[in-house]
Amino acid sequence: MNYLRRRLSDSSFVANLPNGYMMDLQKPTPPGSSPSSTSSPASPATERRQPPSLPTPAPSPAPGLGSGPGSGSGSASGAGSFLSSFSSVVKSAQMAQNVAAAAHAKAAASAAEGAPPGSGQPLKPVIRKPKILLVVDDQNTDWSKYFRGKKLNGEYEIRVEQAEFSEMNLASYVTSGCMVDMQVNKGGTRVVRSFKPDFVLIRQHAYSMVPGEDFRNLVIGLHFGGVPSSNSLFSIYNFCSKPWVFSQMIKLYHSLGPEKFPLNEQTFYPNHTQMVSASDITLHPHNTHKSP
Repeated sequence: MNYLRRRLSDSSFVANLPNGYMMDLQKPTPPGSSPSSTSSPASPATERRQPPSLPTPAPSPAPGLGSGPGSGSGSASGAGSFLSSFSSVVKSAQMAQNVAAAAHAKAAASAAEGAPPGSGQPLKPVIRKPKILLVVDDQNTDWSKYFRGKKLNGEYEIRVEQAEFSEMNLASYVTSGCMVDMQVNKGGTRVVRSFKPDFVLIRQHAYSMVPGEDFRNLVIGLHFGGVPSSNSLFSIYNFCSKPWVFSQMIKLYHSLGPEKFPLNEQTFYPNHTQMVSASDITLHPHNTHKSP
């Protein structure tokens, strides 16, 4: 034990210690204070009771050795530097986590929008199918030129399909709507197309007294398929019968009066045999007497 005291008190031994190791021994002892352990040797009984002190890297003073007043400040500075380093490491880790979280959020947003992560390219515009307008009219009027370059609500292009009633056929279903087949002669070429109209514009009479020109069944088929029309298909079907339309005008005549809604006098007969009655016939007997 005396050997250790002599070695620790040797200035050459303390000078050869590594930097930062046993800082309390490397600091000069302030004047007026001398270690009590070096001034008076300990008794053999005391040496047997106390185990030899081991050198530790802690800045606390070793047992049996005096410590100067600068040892507390050295411990505080070491702890402060450690906390500062740890704080910088934590900040760096937090920054790395924030960058990783931002990159993950950006990749998730890009995947949700359907674009590959990190592409940076703008999304391609969605190509919408054009809306089909069915125009029922003869070929004297080209309706496609009136809708060329036009868009519905600024999004949907308008495709015009024009045909007469005599060039059309259709089938309507409850769930899938109306499917139209048409055969049109254009410039001597027969064009056959099948499509599902989104809207219909009727510019032709659906009923005529001419044999073979009763197309009311096509109007019923369009109405059955739920195809919207500029004029309601209900009104178009009603106008196929002139007496039916005139009966609606008679209601307006009675509700508004003859001054506001004048109406020509007409008579309805269910068929032509009832148009001539026996009371309207004037008989003129002929003289059948023969002169002598």
